[in-house]
Amino acid sequence: MSYLKPVNSCQTCVIRNRAICSSLNEQELETLNRIGRRVTVHRGQTLMWEGDDSSLVANVIDGVLKLSTSTADGREQIVGVVYPSDFIGRPFGTTTQHSVTALCDATVCMFTRAAFDEFAREHPELGHKLLERTLTELDRARHWMLLLGRKSAGERVATFLLEMAQRLAESHCTTKADRVDRFDLPLSRQQMADLLGLTIETVSRQLTRLRQAGIIDLPDRRAVVILDHEAMEAEAGNG
Repeated sequence: MSYLKPVNSCQTCVIRNRAICSSLNEQELETLNRIGRRVTVHRGQTLMWEGDDSSLVANVIDGVLKLSTSTADGREQIVGVVYPSDFIGRPFGTTTQHSVTALCDATVCMFTRAAFDEFAREHPELGHKLLERTLTELDRARHWMLLLGRKSAGERVATFLLEMAQRLAESHCTTKADRVDRFDLPLSRQQMADLLGLTIETVSRQLTRLRQAGIIDLPDRRAVVILDHEAMEAEAGNG
């Protein structure tokens, strides 16, 4: 990991208006800036390890990271994906519940948990933002339970691609009219399969079916182009 010194980083931060610190004024941001460091996490590097002491928290500035946990026999299970403006780590906690690993080169604004906890106690607005984020993540977890418990393989793949497009659009501050139609998947086919509770063969089969139906295009192994959003919504069971 590479550390960068903070130089007015809060004022120039690209996720400034969407991160949990958006409620802070300039003086408060200066204080927060002094206790944080921008860190570059290279693809495949782990920022936080499951089971370790919860000593770090961070805002994702750029890139995509995975949350994963290990089964008793050592297998990895991906349980979530985080995007720019998402908050990772466990403030006011003692143990890290998931490993956090970069799926591509990423940049985070990192704090020691002790310093962040002290700052949050002194700034209730930040605590309120943390609560809002927690409730949003709870809603997403419940939505994911529906996806894994009730949706078919085709609906799972379509839902995942639509969510990826939506989250990446939010990351680039685009409107619905300027939504992301083309993006690179940060996950491999196998990682998608693990996340969706499917086999890699099923994921590949469903992607091929969507491409043959003219709903998406797959220019290369990673790139996805959504050609027909309405049809994708129907495939996801949203229509």
